[in-house]
Amino acid sequence: MKSLVSLFVLACVAITSVSPAIAQEKPAAPAAVKAEPQKSAPADLAKGEATFNGVCLACHGPDANSVIPVNPTLAQQHPEYLIKQLTEFKSGVRANPIMMGMASTLATDADVKNVAYWLASKSAKPGTAKDKDLAALGERIFRGGVVDRQIPACAGCHSPNGAGIPAQYPRLKGQMTDYTAAQLTAFRDGVRKNSVQMSQVAAKLNDREIKGLADYIAGLR
Repeated sequence: MKSLVSLFVLACVAITSVSPAIAQEKPAAPAAVKAEPQKSAPADLAKGEATFNGVCLACHGPDANSVIPVNPTLAQQHPEYLIKQLTEFKSGVRANPIMMGMASTLATDADVKNVAYWLASKSAKPGTAKDKDLAALGERIFRGGVVDRQIPACAGCHSPNGAGIPAQYPRLKGQMTDYTAAQLTAFRDGVRKNSVQMSQVAAKLNDREIKGLADYIAGLR
């Protein structure tokens, strides 16, 4: 009988000594749920086409292939570059009275995105170089730069065939000669100020070199 009582007492002591520890245990915190990265809405190409036809076609040509030498072909240009330029026209960072007015008609970011991606979806028609000697000069600079004047090769950023690098550097090949020459001159003279890198490069180019680069770029394929 004493043995039974002793066992009962020991059991109660054991339960009493364990219970507080059990009571102090806290339920495990629920695992943190990773937030899904927000995806931007896809571009609406139909709306982009409607915007182009209503606002841009007269200056930039059918299917965004310019037929006016001083206006650029926009077909097949990287959409990220187009978005940057349109946004900077709207804000005045890239000053051009005509384009600032046209870009202001794109009321929302979605409007800008839609037309940029539609333009990127179109195929650019190939251009041609017109002056053999100028084009040869342009090719030397485009591919090798001018070492003694610290002018870098254009191919380093715009790729050897002028296709550019998406989201970083624009596509150049086949671009209108007059337009390319005008932009290089504007960078050199401080008129166009929305690319420090291009301003620094163009500042070292003379008129003949600019014409040569523009003619060579027009014939790139």
